[in-house]
Amino acid sequence: MNTVISETVHSALADYLTVLAKEARKLIVDMAATPTGCHIGGSLSVIDLLLSVYAKYGSDQNNAIVLSKGHSAAALYATLYLHGVIEENPAVSYGRDGSLFTGHPNHKIAGIPFATGSLGHGVSYAAGWALGQKMKGENGLGVAIGGDGEMQEGLCWETAQVVQAKSISNFIYIVDCNGGQNDGLISDISPFHNLRKMFEAFGFRVKDIDGHDFNQILSAIEPDPEKPLAVLARTIKGKGIKAIEGNPNCHYAKIPERYSNKWKRGLE
Repeated sequence: MNTVISETVHSALADYLTVLAKEARKLIVDMAATPTGCHIGGSLSVIDLLLSVYAKYGSDQNNAIVLSKGHSAAALYATLYLHGVIEENPAVSYGRDGSLFTGHPNHKIAGIPFATGSLGHGVSYAAGWALGQKMKGENGLGVAIGGDGEMQEGLCWETAQVVQAKSISNFIYIVDCNGGQNDGLISDISPFHNLRKMFEAFGFRVKDIDGHDFNQILSAIEPDPEKPLAVLARTIKGKGIKAIEGNPNCHYAKIPERYSNKWKRGLE
């Protein structure tokens, strides 16, 4: 059952997740140091959101948590490993031939309900799951974690229209608003002038938060009984690694081992 967690429990969980986030970022750096590299910038911006959502909703089989910005799979694998959903350290075989830890989420891995990667599709998967739960009279949630660059895809807004039309209030759409995308800054490519009003126009309740503050995240991701929820999480691309924080060029990287060791020491 999805229940409201007390403020005291939120605070204790936030402290625990703060410690866990350092280990998660080290794993992401390790995956960026593999022969294939990874989408390090977006993985570091979204990791705090993923850790929080899986901590709060990951144990309920009626819930579906979908990473729609699937290129940040390294963050998802780190989350599943540190929460004990999977046993294998993903950094050991990430990106290698025959490994399940592919560059986009692999549904053959426990805790991943849908394979994603084509931007926008994960949003509709999560909304469809939520609608299915509603039609069956169950209390499960559909939670989509997407990106602000991804919202240039029309499918995101088509899904928002269906969510409004079908009154899918058990749907949470968390947007990792790191301001970047593959080719640079969103503000230079296709800016959104007011995401809050756009979501409100589709009947969503909207919360705007610091996407790296665990207390804010945990408080924000409580579903509204009457409306779908959109959480605009303001984040920093490359968060936690000073050398790349806020740099749109860190979208994807293969880093030398000497850098990975230095960056991981900086997280301690």
